[in-house]
Amino acid sequence: MDPIMKDVSREIIDDFAKEIEQCKRLGKGPLKHIIDFRTEQRDGIERDVWYVPIGTLRYRKDNGRISSDVLHYQKEQGILDEKSEKAQKLIRGFLEQKDEKKTEVLMRLLEHDGQRDPAIITCDGFLINGNRRKMAFERLEEMPKHKGDPQFTSMRVVILPGQGDPGGPPTPLEIEEIENRYQLQSEGKAEYYAFDRALSIRRKIERGMSLEHQLRDDPNYVRLNEIKFKEAVRKTESEYLKPLECIDRYLVSLGKEGLYNIVSSGIADREGRWQAFHDYSKSVYQKLEDNKQRLKLGIEEDEVGDIEDAAFKIIRMREINDMPKVHMVIRNFSKWLGNDKSRKELIKLIDIEPELSYEETLNENGEECSPREIDKRWAKKHQTKITKHVKDAENLYRRRKEKETPIDLLRDALRQLNNDNMKPENVEMSNYSEAMKITRNIQERASEIEHQFYGYQKQLKNLANKKN
Repeated sequence: MDPIMKDVSREIIDDFAKEIEQCKRLGKGPLKHIIDFRTEQRDGIERDVWYVPIGTLRYRKDNGRISSDVLHYQKEQGILDEKSEKAQKLIRGFLEQKDEKKTEVLMRLLEHDGQRDPAIITCDGFLINGNRRKMAFERLEEMPKHKGDPQFTSMRVVILPGQGDPGGPPTPLEIEEIENRYQLQSEGKAEYYAFDRALSIRRKIERGMSLEHQLRDDPNYVRLNEIKFKEAVRKTESEYLKPLECIDRYLVSLGKEGLYNIVSSGIADREGRWQAFHDYSKSVYQKLEDNKQRLKLGIEEDEVGDIEDAAFKIIRMREINDMPKVHMVIRNFSKWLGNDKSRKELIKLIDIEPELSYEETLNENGEECSPREIDKRWAKKHQTKITKHVKDAENLYRRRKEKETPIDLLRDALRQLNNDNMKPENVEMSNYSEAMKITRNIQERASEIEHQFYGYQKQLKNLANKKN
């Protein structure tokens, strides 16, 4: 997707804009509000706060909270036209199923205190900040005790400029910036499900708002020096974008590219597997990508694809009998890889077919089951075999650890130091200081161990001399 340009204007739906203009009204309470748009917050520019009927406000599909749901729907059903009533109902449904507990808390807050801060909408009524509040207001107004209550039939909003207004309408990039400031920054750490946050971050990148731009736009990062800022960028990539790349490879391997709800439908999804992919990315795949780490584990380059296939099949199981949660199994998976026998046991999982037969995918009416139901049937079919290989790999690792003696460990250490890749000329210049520090630590530790063995040997000689 080509990045959007700063001067591209968002398309405004004239009929919707006229409707907003005709029905908006000034109300009681604070009549002005400063929003974080362009330089208005810095310059202290106030905008009018209007009351607008809930029915004229529209959910926006590019809402970070529901990124996975929208992308999944569009992959299966085609483009979700947010202008249609059908799309509006679907988007509300996506919001409702995300986190029912937090929705209930929000509804109680609105019921008790009313709306505290105004929402932000485009001049044609699409909510940039306030989608979840609209959904909560609608649910409250649907209750018999609140039916027709004006408190729940209108929302306080700040309306962004339209055609002919000073500064002109916002560009798509400016809308992404507003969402970044009001949603991902203020609520992201507490309320955004990490999976949807990752998709939202990537969507912004694809639309021209680089990751560096997103972080520089966040007060939490704006004053960091260059070294710390680069570390924050790397951490964000590691926490969100790298696991998302693994999920995309997983879905492609199943022929289900873009069907994100197979992985998870939200924070309340007990079967969700975002954490498993997060742990796979950090504890396994980053080691497979790093030649030094891979060689340290004794993994050949041509084994990498098989190892990932095995890990994906374990994650697809969602749970394995008599073992911790799958994401914990994946964390242990990284340890097992360093044991040749355990690794070979895990790689046997590649022989398991990723697909069910056509007949196995049909329900009792002869219709194809949902992707999630197919996943469950696949897991049930292969549960015994996958469980066996995983437990065998764990047992082989444990037996090896139990049998390891100090002599075994010393031989392994010497073998690593004598590895063909242990050539100082292969070390990058920027790592010379670290390499020298590690070398000194090795020398010091080796000297300590040698001194201890010398002491034990001396004691044996003294005992032998006493006997003689």
